[in-house]
Amino acid sequence: MSVRRVMGTETEYAVSCPADPHANAVRLSSAVVSGAADPRTSHIRWDYRQEDPVNDARGHRLPRSQVRPDMLTDAPQLQITNVMAPNGGRIYVDHAHPEYSAPETLDPFEAVRYDRAGDVLMLHAANAASRRAGTRIALHRNNADGKGASWGTHENYMMRRSVPFDLVASLLTAHFISRQIYVGSGRVGLGESSETPGFQLSQRADFIHVPIGLQTTFDRPIINTRDEPHSGPAFRRVHGIVGDANRMDVPQALKLGTTSMVLWLLESGQEHGIDLAGLFGRLMLEDPVASMHVVSHDLGLGSELRLEGGGTTAAWLMQVELMKAVQTMGARIYDTDSRGEPQWPDDATRRVMAMWRGALKDVATIRHADDETRLHLTDEASRVEWLLKWQLMERLRRRLGTSWGDMRLAACDLRWAALDPQESIFPTVQGRTQRLCDDARLREACSQAPEGTRAWCRAELLHRVPERLVAMSWSHVTLRDETADRGMVTVDMSDPLGYTRVLCTEDDIRDGSGARDGCDAPARDDRDARGDDVMPLVRDIVRRR
Repeated sequence: MSVRRVMGTETEYAVSCPADPHANAVRLSSAVVSGAADPRTSHIRWDYRQEDPVNDARGHRLPRSQVRPDMLTDAPQLQITNVMAPNGGRIYVDHAHPEYSAPETLDPFEAVRYDRAGDVLMLHAANAASRRAGTRIALHRNNADGKGASWGTHENYMMRRSVPFDLVASLLTAHFISRQIYVGSGRVGLGESSETPGFQLSQRADFIHVPIGLQTTFDRPIINTRDEPHSGPAFRRVHGIVGDANRMDVPQALKLGTTSMVLWLLESGQEHGIDLAGLFGRLMLEDPVASMHVVSHDLGLGSELRLEGGGTTAAWLMQVELMKAVQTMGARIYDTDSRGEPQWPDDATRRVMAMWRGALKDVATIRHADDETRLHLTDEASRVEWLLKWQLMERLRRRLGTSWGDMRLAACDLRWAALDPQESIFPTVQGRTQRLCDDARLREACSQAPEGTRAWCRAELLHRVPERLVAMSWSHVTLRDETADRGMVTVDMSDPLGYTRVLCTEDDIRDGSGARDGCDAPARDDRDARGDDVMPLVRDIVRRR
């Protein structure tokens, strides 16, 4: 019980051809995904049988005949191009964007590393596609084009299904709205089409229109209710769609880490005497969607937000309330040290909680600074992405003697997001930022899967016996086996903490307890659809040299 849980990210990239502004985005996306393909594994299809895009976490299913076609991500016409990434992730075409879905990881720092690996893999794919096409295909890590279009950077967290979903939705709504003050990546322009000149904290906020819903590409909700766990029945996958495509490491780790701690509060708070009802009363907002926009548009970080039960609060106060509740629960479970700090059970949790506290100190400094002072907050800007971007844009605006409506500022914002270091301005300021992932570990994450989740086994099978693989998904792998019925066997990997490196290579492991390392997960099930034990088969494959 800590920040450690199965988590991961999905990043949709903007794709374009500078030489042809009218190039078809779907074709460009397919070219990029094809550029990521390995001839040894390109025959492996993605197994859509476990996907269920119309299942709603609120306890019902939408009839397929009543939903927009773009919601049916398991439909044959949307199964365009898929590539199995060498690190256990997935690269594919999602509507009109190439997307990288990172492999399952166990803490926010590992998740950041594999998220950054996606940028490397996708840049390599875009370069390969450019060489084949004879013209440059560009990728950008952002969420808006300033002309009304937006695309996603999604977060996934495994949590206990026993927590009522309405409680999950309520507390995450408060967290998602208020965390923008330290995890926003910054954006030039206000409104979906940048119709109002200005600068705001978040790229995604203006595209949020409803409090809750199943959809992700229209009438976007703060809370997405798609119930597609990719795990056993005891767990759900919380699917966050309101976050920004951060270039900096610290806000990305905070985004994942603080959200994981809020989920832990939901899972364990009542059991340990936390007054969740009182906390909800101090955090439930009268108009969540309007509050999302207000927070993003307020560079002073102090706007009053009306509470549902009367009175007002502010985003920074909401974050203080959440962190205090987590700290209180941590102290009750783990006791405290001589300074009164909870004795957290692992390094990842200690780091996240220290970073959360530091982020709120940064916010306090920014709140009390005027524009001139804020322009020189170099220490805070090394951790707060929207602030660093604002400083760069504000200095440029002053140098040009122009307003926020100048298209040159929007172009500069776009260059911040460019993946190609030759085109991007981000590498010129990256040295001022606090990095959490060194180059050596990043290179490793491009080709090797996390060892503590089922992603390790997927990647090992991909590297060792690609010719035997027929289909893959997050939770199942089908491979050829001459001894099986019809010559194939499907390995059920529904437990994300099953089929890890330890479980697949150690003779004396008979259950998953030794590999879970503090993570809460269901018992392992090594049987395939026929009820046979397939772990010996998998172990035999991954032990070969």
